[in-house]
Amino acid sequence: MTTRLVDTPHGPARAELHSAPEGRAALLLGHGAGGGVCAPDLVAATRAAVAAGVHVALVEQPYRVAGRRAPAPAKQLDAAWLAVADELGSTWFPDLPLLFGGRSSGARVACRTSVEGQAVAVLCLAFPVHPPGKPEKSRMAELDGVEVAALVVQGETDPFGRPEAAHRREVVLVPGDHSLKADLEGVGRASGEWLARVLRPLDEQAI
Repeated sequence: MTTRLVDTPHGPARAELHSAPEGRAALLLGHGAGGGVCAPDLVAATRAAVAAGVHVALVEQPYRVAGRRAPAPAKQLDAAWLAVADELGSTWFPDLPLLFGGRSSGARVACRTSVEGQAVAVLCLAFPVHPPGKPEKSRMAELDGVEVAALVVQGETDPFGRPEAAHRREVVLVPGDHSLKADLEGVGRASGEWLARVLRPLDEQAI
């Protein structure tokens, strides 16, 4: 495992690299609003991705690196994320397809930046469709704005809501709530199987 700081417009971010023996693509994963990159579902997805031949960079936003728990505004999160993706894409992962992903707030960032960052696919763990008890404050526009293949792994009893499957978007429900801790094996299995499917056409193009 390799760790490095990456300069962004809003201070240094931290990237933690987990290398696959033969990397066919690279997946950048972001953390939730109040948590870090050691969240159990992120660890499960990372292991599944590496097993599928995908390098993973766990990205810690500048506010977390600076020791703050309250998340930065969305525009700052997005700008920092894109800066990290640009830097890692040219240094750690040159010539590899980039996938974006994350849990909760990190999944929202991945969705919002997927077009500008030219992600080839997006992995969302526990996408927060709306604040608990406030379905009228929907964030589905962020998820609907993804133009490439997407997977959402969601807890069946998640108080943040449940997105519906759509064109190019798969939704896998697992037992449990927003933490996804109740079925980490299911999180890893769904992530690994999806990665294998979405990367197959890219592998064929590279031949």
